[in-house]
Amino acid sequence: MLIKTHLTITLFFILLLLPFVSYKIFFIAIALLATYIPDIDLKSSKLGRKIIFRPLQYFVKHRGAFHSFTFLFLITFIFLMFIPRIALGFFVGYASHLFADSLTISGITPFFPLKGKTSWKIRTGGKTEKILFFVLLIVNLLLIVRYIFAN
Repeated sequence: MLIKTHLTITLFFILLLLPFVSYKIFFIAIALLATYIPDIDLKSSKLGRKIIFRPLQYFVKHRGAFHSFTFLFLITFIFLMFIPRIALGFFVGYASHLFADSLTISGITPFFPLKGKTSWKIRTGGKTEKILFFVLLIVNLLLIVRYIFAN
């Protein structure tokens, strides 16, 4: 999926959970940032372009370890133990990225290093992704309006 679609999917989950979170702005920021993290192993991604992540890209295959729930659970557990306030936002942003990529033709290996792959039929940048993006954009705007007028 394209990053704009990842962000709209993450925003959808943020908006669903926002009423239950006490540290709203922090939660939103962490979740949106976490959405970018699975693609640090890709040279053309927003974070992957940063020189600090280049050495990592020589050792890790795209849609390998970083695109797995194994990695997500491990990092979320570490945050729960040492910086609990980050854990939920990180989990939501990262998990929504994995969910979105599992819908693509390329899919993900959800429980890396196990070999099983999860994929569906959405072509990255294709018509279906564009429709998904615009539908979620409208839904997100409606949720934001509802949230504003409910408070």
